[in-house]
Amino acid sequence: MKLIATLQCQDQPGIVNAMTSAILDCSGNIIENQQFTDPITNLFVMRTKFDTNKLVGDAKEIIESKMKKFKPEMSIRESAKKKKALVLVSKESHCLRDLLYLMELGELPIEIPLVISNHEELKPLVESHGISFKLIDNKDERSIQDGIKEFDIDFVVLARYMQILSPSLCEQMDGRIINIHHSFLPGFKGAKPYHQAYQKGVKIIGATAHFVTKELDEGPIIEQDVTNVNHATSPDELVAIGRDIERRVLSKAVKLFAEDRIFQAENRTIVFN
Repeated sequence: MKLIATLQCQDQPGIVNAMTSAILDCSGNIIENQQFTDPITNLFVMRTKFDTNKLVGDAKEIIESKMKKFKPEMSIRESAKKKKALVLVSKESHCLRDLLYLMELGELPIEIPLVISNHEELKPLVESHGISFKLIDNKDERSIQDGIKEFDIDFVVLARYMQILSPSLCEQMDGRIINIHHSFLPGFKGAKPYHQAYQKGVKIIGATAHFVTKELDEGPIIEQDVTNVNHATSPDELVAIGRDIERRVLSKAVKLFAEDRIFQAENRTIVFN
């Protein structure tokens, strides 16, 4: 059985040695390991994928017992177990289509049991994939919370969902809501960033996937990408180019989250690619 263990705590001597020793006590063999110490916060983070003949519960008990002196935040789970995502959308389909396509190819290790939207346009697309679709009012966060509970949702993806979530929902799902912003943050926040970019005569445009916080477009950045443009690129062409960047950046961020490769250090992220 392949397991993924993630750990974060204040850096101190002996963490790696204790972790590898604990995995050996599980008759485990390390397949992949990445670690990093943040120089600003002194936060140590580690992601280890290993093979073992132990059950998850038994391996967790052995490893947590050996690591408790470091007072870490830890997670140990089966790598084959897919996380469940609730996807929120409005009218734009490109990000949702890419998530569905990669999920069905097996390249995105998630399940999408529910899609919620404040518009009906994407209902046929969602239901054609055998996924539940729920139409909500713009202010109806109760349905979102009910969906999270009913489908045992692990995280939420805003796939061009053009509504602002309440501070209470952001806090409830802290570190578990991923948004795609159609701009290379921290520039061009808010509406119509490509038109803002055109007016400024920019030479590159991009997109940013980030965790959602109560401060609009200020959450920790997970993934970004850009492409070159020039004076001849029209606003409509910028939008079309931007769509392609958005879908790629969002799908990459979702994959990183699904594989437990993202750690938060205050308002930044540490990402193991």
